[in-house]
Amino acid sequence: MHQWQEKTRPVRLERRFEFETYEGTRDFLDQLGQLSESMQRFPDISFGKTYANLTLMPEGEGENAEITNDDHLFASKVDEIC
Repeated sequence: MHQWQEKTRPVRLERRFEFETYEGTRDFLDQLGQLSESMQRFPDISFGKTYANLTLMPEGEGENAEITNDDHLFASKVDEIC
């Protein structure tokens, strides 16, 4: 998975990032933490030695939650730190 995937049940954006080294993964996660703090958006993260999976849920809750331009903006900022 090399691009953000938009899922519908529940509504979310997902992407897997892969790295050649553990240090690359750590650097990415450190930068992601800084970005998340600055934008006040906190994706769900699972990671291993050379990968990180991110799930970005919309800020709205309930059945009517939708992916917004702000969600796509955050995703594009994450792509920039890769």
